Amino acid sequence: MAKRPRRNHSPAFKAKVALAALKGEKTLAELAQQFDVHPNQITQWKAQLLEGAAGVFGGGGGEAAAVSVDLKSLHAKIGELTLENDFLEGALTKAGLLSAKR
Repeated sequence: MAKRPRRNHSPAFKAKVALAALKGEKTLAELAQQFDVHPNQITQWKAQLLEGAAGVFGGGGGEAAAVSVDLKSLHAKIGELTLENDFLEGALTKAGLLSAKR
């Protein structure tokens, strides 16, 4: 018996098979034959779908805290750069290298 080459299934195909398994209209063996995949693979995809289903309805809660930390550091960097620009503008104006008119 020759081995079949490794196949990569698209996420859409995996979702389609997992949803068909969740419906329960056909057995795993029937679905495996219909979609030409192993029944264990269908079981794994079904479990992944159930684990990730909660993220569809509100997975953005954990990212908000990370964004606020980034905003604080970005505001601090903006303040530093503004001070540096003001200092350099004053120094260059005194040296006569920067015209007052910009």
